[in-house]
Amino acid sequence: MEQNRLTTLLNIRYPFVQAPMLGITTPAMVAAVSNAGGLGSLPVGGLPPERVTALIREVKAMTSKPFAVNLFIYEEPALDNPSAFQEMQQWLLTLYRSHHLVTAPVVYEDIRIYSYREQLPALLAEGVSLVSFTFGVPDTGGIATLKTHHCKLIGTATSVAEAQVLEKAGVDVIVAQGIEAGGHRGSFLEGPLPEVGTMALVPQMTDRVSLPVIAAGGISDPRSIAAAFSLGAAGVQCGSVFLRSHESAATPHHKAMLSGIADTGTRLTRAFSGRWARGIPNVLMDSIEASGLEINAYPVQDALTQPARKVAKEQDNPDFIVMYAGQAAQMARDLPAAVIMEELVAGILL
Repeated sequence: MEQNRLTTLLNIRYPFVQAPMLGITTPAMVAAVSNAGGLGSLPVGGLPPERVTALIREVKAMTSKPFAVNLFIYEEPALDNPSAFQEMQQWLLTLYRSHHLVTAPVVYEDIRIYSYREQLPALLAEGVSLVSFTFGVPDTGGIATLKTHHCKLIGTATSVAEAQVLEKAGVDVIVAQGIEAGGHRGSFLEGPLPEVGTMALVPQMTDRVSLPVIAAGGISDPRSIAAAFSLGAAGVQCGSVFLRSHESAATPHHKAMLSGIADTGTRLTRAFSGRWARGIPNVLMDSIEASGLEINAYPVQDALTQPARKVAKEQDNPDFIVMYAGQAAQMARDLPAAVIMEELVAGILL
């Protein structure tokens, strides 16, 4: 396990990746995992370039080991359905008021989500050499720029077809994200949402692409890690297991709910952001889904729910925060991130 194709390519000791979890992952978490011999992943999707630079520097101040920076790859949609935007907005404001949440209306023209193209100069200026991404594939110009700067590229696929697109585009590693995974689905091809489990996805993907494949989704203990490797994975990626870690930015209520969550305690939803994601149901999720209203595309829906989510996070109000979590989130540990990783790896090495 210690040395294989993936560890050599990424220059890490163990084929172990910490999943990038925007809003949860902190620079301290990234550095802890990298210092322990894995690959920490810093999520920066949609953030301003100056914030990207600051976060990268925070990680670099805590580790000299390799870490990845994770980007969102998407094209911002035009407001082609203003009536859906306004209808959802008015309905949400009424919902918020009924729960004593004071938020200002969202002005569509003020919605600002920075694209990966705007972020790339910040990554390159900071000498980032490992770049992972989700929601799609960088355009040919972006791939060429990253390759010119000798960056290794890690793409996310939720189906074999997506993995083949990534391989053809020139990525170096593919994360096979099973339906069990918490947070956003990395799906990007048109058509029905792929709902393939990790243990079914990994062997089919490794049979169809020549790149190293990292198993993600439901990987939470030495047993699931061993299963992933036996199915042909070159590495594993864990996210939910770190939700209760000391370095996690999850709120106290979010962390507390994980210890009692069942295997069926999460579900997929578009309510929060407009993209499919797995999380713990709450008032905000249930109410939006029950409203019957058209859910706006990402990032418009995300912008519409952000004001309430921000206030709720400050108040640690679980009814309106986003509590993303995977199907194995009950396995999350209240320990330092480095200890969590070391326990997982030690279990395999015995």
